[in-house]
Amino acid sequence: MATQDLQDQISELTRRVKGPVLLPGQEGYEEELIGFQAGYRHRPAVVVGAETAEDVQAAIRFAAAHDLAVAVQSTGHGITVQDEGGVVISTRRMNDVMVNPGSRSASIQAGARWEQVVAVAEPHGLVPPSGSAGHVGVVGYTLAGGLGLLAREFGYAADHVRAVDLVTADGELRHVTPDSDADLFWALRGGRDNFGVVTSLEIALQPVARIYGGGVFFGSEHAEQVFAFFREWTAGVPETMTSSVGMIGYPPIPVFPESLRGRHVVHVRFASTDLEGAPELVRPWLDVAPTLLEHLGELPYSEAGSIYREPNFSHYYDGNSVLLSELDPQVLDSVRELAGADAEVPCIVDLRHLGGALSRTPEPANAVSFREARYILRVLSSPEGVGLPEVRAAHARIDKAVAPWTIGRSVNFVYGMRAADDFRSELYEDAVLAKLSSVKARLDPKNIFRRNQNIEPAA
Repeated sequence: MATQDLQDQISELTRRVKGPVLLPGQEGYEEELIGFQAGYRHRPAVVVGAETAEDVQAAIRFAAAHDLAVAVQSTGHGITVQDEGGVVISTRRMNDVMVNPGSRSASIQAGARWEQVVAVAEPHGLVPPSGSAGHVGVVGYTLAGGLGLLAREFGYAADHVRAVDLVTADGELRHVTPDSDADLFWALRGGRDNFGVVTSLEIALQPVARIYGGGVFFGSEHAEQVFAFFREWTAGVPETMTSSVGMIGYPPIPVFPESLRGRHVVHVRFASTDLEGAPELVRPWLDVAPTLLEHLGELPYSEAGSIYREPNFSHYYDGNSVLLSELDPQVLDSVRELAGADAEVPCIVDLRHLGGALSRTPEPANAVSFREARYILRVLSSPEGVGLPEVRAAHARIDKAVAPWTIGRSVNFVYGMRAADDFRSELYEDAVLAKLSSVKARLDPKNIFRRNQNIEPAA
């Protein structure tokens, strides 16, 4: 198409869209593309700051007319495939949240974060299936499955989706439910952003007033006994207890508690709705090894972010996850040796206990795979000062060591720039991937939604 024709088309798009339409070099273009992941940024030909579902429709129709790929960004936590020369739809302005206490549900727009949902739901004694960090966007997290803070009791976030408003490749806005399109509803809950751009979703909430939660820090010189006890302890805990163990090295700066500064530590984290039983269940942890810091007790769900103490600022990170069939002692030894205090590349480790409600197929079923996994191991590193090839090589050594117990990977926890088809066969069971490809062929045969861990249309 001639340059003038393209400019005319962009001018027409600008007139149709309420939010900003920005081109490279224009004021606001760079700012619109800033996300939580600081290492990578989309470089589209056009970025549309959507304010309404109609804006999303206009952007997708423009992209389809010019055979351009479409990517969507809310908070920018999960950029794994960078857009170059396509259309990016920024949804952060679409952040309304409405709670219906009677139906115990929330209607959530595409750009909302979990902390916004919690703030609206908690006064009604309700909580969403959100994760360990409230600043994560609702939609991307949920479409990838969504591993929540109380996941062993309530299952994946995707299990609780009741309806999805979605703009598909033809520019049509669809209200997707189990009755309107059963296959698409199945695919959206686990297939991530392969089938369109979500403008809002409805999700069930749980009646929870307060939780028992927190954690215990140990020096990493005690990692062997802490990991061994975690393996033994998680084998017998009830579904009301969701827990994890992590390892991290803290820099010696005042922003961290004095007892942790400059230390490499093991952090065991707990979250439970059983206010009476959880304290006794957690108590044995205080005798496993000398503790550096304890933060345990009842708390409102709005303070759940204090359990994991994850950073809420933009930074550069790369990593991945593996789903494990069991927690063999060799897995624990490998993690300590390859990702511990003496690792060649500094690593942040997060080993979470699965099972419980996560292992059960919801009604109606969805595309979340590998529900038989008992644990998930996440390993992240910052390439800054180290180098991305060195980080990837270090993580590959960990992957190789735990491969005998690996059954797949989690769509939620693929970090850093990857090829569009990296890990595709490891993110879904074979039958699930085949069905997802079939749905993709029906809804997006030209694969315009490909700037992601891409599911290709079936031939």
